[in-house]
Amino acid sequence: MSAKVVVNANINGQDTQFLCEPRQSLLEVLREDLLMTGVKEGCNNGNCGACSVILNGVLVNSCLVLAVEIADSSLTTVEGLASGEKLHPLQQKFLEHAALQCGICTPGFLMSSKALLDKNPDPTEHDVRLWLAGNLCRCTGYDKIVRAVLDAADSPEMQSVA
Repeated sequence: MSAKVVVNANINGQDTQFLCEPRQSLLEVLREDLLMTGVKEGCNNGNCGACSVILNGVLVNSCLVLAVEIADSSLTTVEGLASGEKLHPLQQKFLEHAALQCGICTPGFLMSSKALLDKNPDPTEHDVRLWLAGNLCRCTGYDKIVRAVLDAADSPEMQSVA
């Protein structure tokens, strides 16, 4: 067993300190040590997008990032989207459009969608489909997800969280 490393980062707006082994993935630390189980493990090799998070404004697969790499960084997980009991507009639109079923892929789609709307607040359907190409869903069909993202982009609520 290797020596643990102290990591300081801002996670979902909170300054956070944790211990991890240098070999541990961010996904593993988020789920097992920090108990942020909204981040899902799908493939564990960067192909499905279920573990997507936003690191310093960039969408990444947390299964491909070592936890030690987030030192002194800002990280947003799906747990950081809602504001208390108030859902983020994307979360609300996913519910309204029934853009989820089993829930394994949903956090990744939400984070990818947020990263898209942060970068491009007025995407076309083509933009959404292209941006979400790194996320796999085995249950819903992508049309409902795309419609939810487009509806969120058009919502006045989205302008207030931008």
